[in-house]
Amino acid sequence: MAAKTNKQLILEFESFIPYIQSLDSMEDADWEAPLEAGKWSLKDVLCHIMLWDKYFYVEALVKIKEGLPLTAAHMDFNAFNANAVLYARTVTRQEAIRLFVLYRTKIIEVAASLSDTALEQNHRDGDGKKFSICKYLRDFISHDKHHKKQIEKYAAAVAATKA
Repeated sequence: MAAKTNKQLILEFESFIPYIQSLDSMEDADWEAPLEAGKWSLKDVLCHIMLWDKYFYVEALVKIKEGLPLTAAHMDFNAFNANAVLYARTVTRQEAIRLFVLYRTKIIEVAASLSDTALEQNHRDGDGKKFSICKYLRDFISHDKHHKKQIEKYAAAVAATKA
């Protein structure tokens, strides 16, 4: 498969927005139930994604856009994700979707405003490790796809029980 252009990466990252919005028609109970036994709910997954988007937007992308040092640093992913699940209990489905769209759109706006050179430029994160917007987009597109597979399997099971 040919390497994607930066514009294609941004469009693919953006394509998750209408997908998530399409899930709004599911009932609240379906948003709150685990995707599988012992797994997160749909709302938990969405808050997890949204909070990662918010973190990288605030701690990396805004800093790059403003020419400031990045404050994004490697952290305890399990603790971050556990906090995302707790956060999911404090918001409605509609608020989770709204915030996901907000932060995903903000990331896209920053990325789309930069040249290819700027998107590919390596910066040092808060730990001194390399960070580029292109690598971030590639990594999180893969992350989105992982969760999309889980969600699609769950949504198909929900639809089958209601048929």
